[in-house]
Amino acid sequence: MKNAISNSTVLYAGAAQRDITPPKGTITGVDFFAHYARFIHDPLFSKTLILKQGQTTFTLVMVDICIMPSDFLGIVKDKIESATGIKKEHITLACTHTHGAGNVAGLLGGAVDIAYRNRLPDLIVSSVVAALKKVKPAKIASGSSNLTGYQVCRRYLMEEGFEARNPVTQALDVVKTNPFDAEDLIVDSTAPVDSEVCFLAVKGLDDSWISILGNYSSHYAGDWDVDTITADFYGTFAKHLTENLGANEDFVGIMSYGTGADVNTWDFQHPDKFPKKEFSKTEMMGRDLAKVIYDKVSRLHWVENAKLQITYDELALKIRKPDAAQLQQAAEKLAANKFDNLQLDEHGISMVYAREQLLLNEYPDTHTAAIQAIKIGNQIIGALGGEIFSETGLWLKKELEGQNYFTICLANTYDGYVPPAHELDKGGYETWRARSSFLDRTAEEEIKHNLLELIKKI
Repeated sequence: MKNAISNSTVLYAGAAQRDITPPKGTITGVDFFAHYARFIHDPLFSKTLILKQGQTTFTLVMVDICIMPSDFLGIVKDKIESATGIKKEHITLACTHTHGAGNVAGLLGGAVDIAYRNRLPDLIVSSVVAALKKVKPAKIASGSSNLTGYQVCRRYLMEEGFEARNPVTQALDVVKTNPFDAEDLIVDSTAPVDSEVCFLAVKGLDDSWISILGNYSSHYAGDWDVDTITADFYGTFAKHLTENLGANEDFVGIMSYGTGADVNTWDFQHPDKFPKKEFSKTEMMGRDLAKVIYDKVSRLHWVENAKLQITYDELALKIRKPDAAQLQQAAEKLAANKFDNLQLDEHGISMVYAREQLLLNEYPDTHTAAIQAIKIGNQIIGALGGEIFSETGLWLKKELEGQNYFTICLANTYDGYVPPAHELDKGGYETWRARSSFLDRTAEEEIKHNLLELIKKI
């Protein structure tokens, strides 16, 4: 089999998943403060899709987790290469961005669950090893659909007189992200959303289902309590898609996080849109995403021997850091106030961001960001390490108009939020300087243009 693969233009594919569900008591999510898992609603997985052609092997690994920091991603990639020989440039290692998972990042007021962080790499690697053992001759198809009703730009212009204070600068922001308890003062959201549902479908030449990789540009559904382990709609999507297809247990349904950094499913202007029962929206969203893909399956054009190409580069991007006066103010704030019993109010958030300034100051002056482009037949996929705004994702799709394209975010490195410069000027949560939003105002332009150049090479 090995010689046949290495000397052939035949495309081979394999997929597998491994349960990575943490135990109750695990520190969860990435939030202003740490939470602890009291309930497990549904399992979490590391899901792997492998495509192999001749000497080229590409591996996509999608992990049910909120954020994986760059150093952690590097450790996992090294372990994958050691176990399989697949080089890091040919691995897309990404997060679904569910907040109902173990915390391995420790951003803002959260904390890393050390035991889970130590266990997770080998679990992820095991999904890759298992998928590699399943590779067989395959064919692929690309498709897209549309799903509206679940996405809203979460950055809002508010009525005159409303004060959206930036906890880092203490100035007033132009926009308010997630205006809880101020819904009546909303004027309008600030940007469009991308409601396209893109997907890559993979079957064996015997017509057995191997995998479908979907892509949707939105944050998690989040209609559950913060002390619950859940894969959110990424999990319900896979469940419903498997049922719709009538696929067996070897099928791996994967949903990836698209360019939805400024998008979520909480419609502040229509608060009664969804049922209030826990997980009702999670269930509906996964079901509807699965349906719009399933409805396209019978009309797909399947391609054998699709050409596989991967390009990869790394950028050195400047980091926004506090100046000496800001550092002094942050240090004085921490000296004057304890972290015990902080609440999610203006004081509590200001304390979290004061701490962030001191920790961010320890970063180097530049950050290494990975950019990656993959082409399988006529399907192009971009992989970026940041939480990318819809505007950027839509720009890339326009530049590649007429081609099948989507972007997978939170992949290969952790670049934090990457707002366009004009959005950075407006303020809002996604722009507040911290380890979760640390690149300077030129980063979005550099990232998107460099990715476009990589794509043009293939």
